[in-house]
Amino acid sequence: MIYVAPSLLAADFSNLETDIKRIERAGANYLHLDVMDGAFVPNISFGAPVITAIRRTTKLIFDVHLMINDPIRYIDDFVKAGADIITIHYESCKDPLKVLRYIHSREVRAAIAISPATPVEVLYPLLSEVDMVLIMTVVPGFGGQQLSPDTIPKVKAVKEYLDAHSLKAHIEVDGGITADNIGLLTEAGADIIVAGSAIFNAKKPSEVVKAMRAEADAHPYK
Repeated sequence: MIYVAPSLLAADFSNLETDIKRIERAGANYLHLDVMDGAFVPNISFGAPVITAIRRTTKLIFDVHLMINDPIRYIDDFVKAGADIITIHYESCKDPLKVLRYIHSREVRAAIAISPATPVEVLYPLLSEVDMVLIMTVVPGFGGQQLSPDTIPKVKAVKEYLDAHSLKAHIEVDGGITADNIGLLTEAGADIIVAGSAIFNAKKPSEVVKAMRAEADAHPYK
């Protein structure tokens, strides 16, 4: 089974509640929340106050992706805002393990992400400590990019490591994903799919979600 996580960055920010309810009705499982600080990545998005406000509008799982430097400073804020999962970047802090363990101490699921330029091997010592791994399939910080094929082997490598060590973490992928290429990622082992404009900008998001699930079912990990 795959889980669909539309990215709020692609929503209409003048009408967030309506857009969120629309993708919830379409069959989304998670709401992916990209928090950008203008330092770790070039753009600035939104922070804990926005997440607090929209938490009241939906029961979707809040998948909070922190693209910020030194994220441990803000973990408490995002826990209070309603995060169900908090993802930090390997590249954003000196001691990722310390941050992951702190997230777990707050009784929230913890995840680690890597950008396309980061070798996948850096994740291996951390995989026993996480609930989810996020493989960025585009350079983080910008929407509307095309999926980088070079990132697909990283998904497979993580999946094979997890299986070899009897670990149960989910693998999330994010960036340029559509119904046309989702099968490449599910075949590699991904089971949580982030998609922004492909879902939020669709006239019938339920059909997009349905098509993604059908393609995923047709291309399972083997």
